[in-house]
Amino acid sequence: MSPVNICRFLAGDTTVRVGLIDDVHVVDLTRGGIATVSQVLESAEPLALLSGIDRSGLPRFALADVVLRAPIEQQEVWAAGVTYLRSKTARMEESDFSATAYDRVYDADRPEIFFKSIAEKVVATGEAVGIRRDATWNVPEPELALMVNSRGEIAGCTIGNDMSSRDIEGENLLYLPQAKVYDRSCALGPWIRIGATESDAREWTVRSAIIRGGNRVFSGETRLGNIKRTFDELVGFLRRSQTFRHGAVLLTGTGIVPPDDFTLEEHDIVEIEIAPIGVLRNSVVTV
Repeated sequence: MSPVNICRFLAGDTTVRVGLIDDVHVVDLTRGGIATVSQVLESAEPLALLSGIDRSGLPRFALADVVLRAPIEQQEVWAAGVTYLRSKTARMEESDFSATAYDRVYDADRPEIFFKSIAEKVVATGEAVGIRRDATWNVPEPELALMVNSRGEIAGCTIGNDMSSRDIEGENLLYLPQAKVYDRSCALGPWIRIGATESDAREWTVRSAIIRGGNRVFSGETRLGNIKRTFDELVGFLRRSQTFRHGAVLLTGTGIVPPDDFTLEEHDIVEIEIAPIGVLRNSVVTV
């Protein structure tokens, strides 16, 4: 069975539906008995569940005619940091006096894991991500996001943007929550890839671009194979001494870092692409 993409979407009303992406169309799985993405993620075999649905009589909508919602319901969002060598280098350069902490955690047995967002604060593709009004150095962090079910299984993946205020974090490592957790600081989407393995994902390329006034002012890319730790290792540390009744989303770190003289501005457009999943696209506003 080949991997598939599922989404949460609106189609002319306020009812959030679950859909399966079929080229340029969305098949309404809600009519096929799938009411939530959690129902898929929590199933014993998510891909088999989706493959067993008879789609022939289900409503189809043109992808251009629907509004995509963030592919998250009640899950908490957490993040792993310093999982790429490039991320370690950048965070050491931004820090005034705690640079060695990033150097040490990159090589340590225990990874950096931190809380990022509650579900209701996550923004979808097409919505605006935020930059803090009390920060002067704001950047996106393009990442693969793992969809982890309540049993600790990686049931799917999507694209994440872990927005970060580098000047706040660099001033003092204890300011990390303020640099990372604020309104519109996390975007996920456009949909969830079901059925891909870690081996598949490590062959993928993450590409990012920032558009300003119609011009591309930054672009970068990295291979997911550059993530130092295995996905199971990161999820294992996330779940130590914790339970996630509704599952969780784990951002796996970034390997794309704009130059030190670059900061996001209002009205910029941030695009993050992982080809088998799609493109997460967000404008930028000050919050």
